[in-house]
Amino acid sequence: MKLLLDVNVLLALAYQDHTDHDRVSLWYAALPREGVTLATSSICELGFVRVSVQVGLEASIPAAADTLNGLFASSPIPFVRLSDDLGASDLPAYVKGPKQVTDGHLLGLARKHGGQLASLDHGIPGAFPIP
Repeated sequence: MKLLLDVNVLLALAYQDHTDHDRVSLWYAALPREGVTLATSSICELGFVRVSVQVGLEASIPAAADTLNGLFASSPIPFVRLSDDLGASDLPAYVKGPKQVTDGHLLGLARKHGGQLASLDHGIPGAFPIP
């Protein structure tokens, strides 16, 4: 099973002060250590860095990138970065408004690579909602 983690899942996993840290940490701890691959993409990683600095979780862009790399390095479940060559014409049909564009893109990217989008947003059709 390959799970593309959206930005909020990465943030919740990395920062204990995140509102959903406990929930995501319990979910992550329950994942099997074999047969699962966690995935990111350029959009997810850049979003993590942007939000980490923007909301004051990190003081600088290099510090946020170091936190993300530390998350990857410390994980007993391997992380991979999915290559991304999808564009606007590849968005799923459910995308009707601007707030759905990134989620729709990530959903399509996960599917293209044989995975699922893991998200805290339970309103993304076809995504894997974290309980």
